[in-house]
Amino acid sequence: MSRRRTLGPKKKIALLVSAMTVAGGGAFVMASTSNATPPTPKAAAESTACLGLATALGNNEKFIADQKADPDAQSEARIANREAVIEEIKRKQEASGCTVGESAQDSQTAQPSQPAQNGEQAGGAQASEPAESAPAENAGGGAAASGQQVCNGSTVTLSGEGGAPAASSNQFPAGTKLKVTNLDNNKSTTVEVTSVSGSCVLLNNAAFEQVREAGKFLIRRAVIEKVG
Repeated sequence: MSRRRTLGPKKKIALLVSAMTVAGGGAFVMASTSNATPPTPKAAAESTACLGLATALGNNEKFIADQKADPDAQSEARIANREAVIEEIKRKQEASGCTVGESAQDSQTAQPSQPAQNGEQAGGAQASEPAESAPAENAGGGAAASGQQVCNGSTVTLSGEGGAPAASSNQFPAGTKLKVTNLDNNKSTTVEVTSVSGSCVLLNNAAFEQVREAGKFLIRRAVIEKVG
């Protein structure tokens, strides 16, 4: 007949204390993990990527405001398009750790204090806007001769629109060909203006990808030439 081994009172207490200690440690780890403070979103002044996205958002907001102030038969469709682009830019702001909804209209002031963060291009595929005539031409803009440098001092960002490489402008009519060179990497692209925007020139996603630096959504040192 076999004997059953039994634990004495002291051993039982020791095992119970050990089990409680393990359980308590697990609970502490879970609590520490769940209470971890999320990272603070970066402002446009802290990151080139965030500044580029904020500028793109601001340009689209300005375009919508202009369309509402002086609407025509196509304004409703254009506004709906740009509202969808704005929502996509906000998703990119969140994914890049930027302040969601922060807007900067053609910002050329505060230099970011941190290196640009890697990120994807803003904006998804959106329906292209109908080609149309731009507002009245002004000096150094639509009236410029072919081959002349235009939009001096302007930064270049993206419109957030999809499709084949193209540009939008508030100074050049549809059909104008512009060459945009990024002096920081010596990459250039020649695109056709297909729609109106709130800036001298905005590149759509495909065109901006041809000249951008990795992780950046803003070209500060750009040369823009009217070539056709």
